[in-house]
Amino acid sequence: LGRLEMFKTQLRAILRAGVAGRVSVMFPMLSTLDEMRRSRLLLEECADELESEGIAHNREIEVGAMIEVPSAALVADQIAGEVDFLSVGTNDLIQYTMAVDRVNDQVADLYQPLNPAVIRLLRMTVSAGHEKKIWVGVCGEMASDLLCIPLLVGLGFDEFSVSAPRVPAVKHALRNLSYDQCK
Repeated sequence: LGRLEMFKTQLRAILRAGVAGRVSVMFPMLSTLDEMRRSRLLLEECADELESEGIAHNREIEVGAMIEVPSAALVADQIAGEVDFLSVGTNDLIQYTMAVDRVNDQVADLYQPLNPAVIRLLRMTVSAGHEKKIWVGVCGEMASDLLCIPLLVGLGFDEFSVSAPRVPAVKHALRNLSYDQCK
């Protein structure tokens, strides 16, 4: 939102790409409901501009919000009412919740994915999405950590986004878990 022209160029490109196939957009690093609403308005403005210019585009794309900062998780119930899906970026959410730079060796031990505060924010986000009847995904290192996967399944995450090399191991783990046991 701080670089509107670049942002609008990207949004226009996404809308235009939607003509060729299924496309979604996910707004990252949101801190507030207002940022989500402003981003959606810009997307609509770009679609209106493309329409008036006679440029082919698809206005009917899925819109999501990336929940990466604690303030977004705390208002996820409000953000969920504005989007088609939520996705939790665990790396940043953990880092910002624990107030620790995960790549700084002097404090790296304070980066705690299983800290109760982190788990509470994850649960709040999933609950907020499901209350609004939208799907909730998870990405970041936690999504491919075989020790964390049962917790994430039990919390009710609907989708896991992992790096390509981790797909077979995560897929195998997911296939061998019972939702009821994880819960």
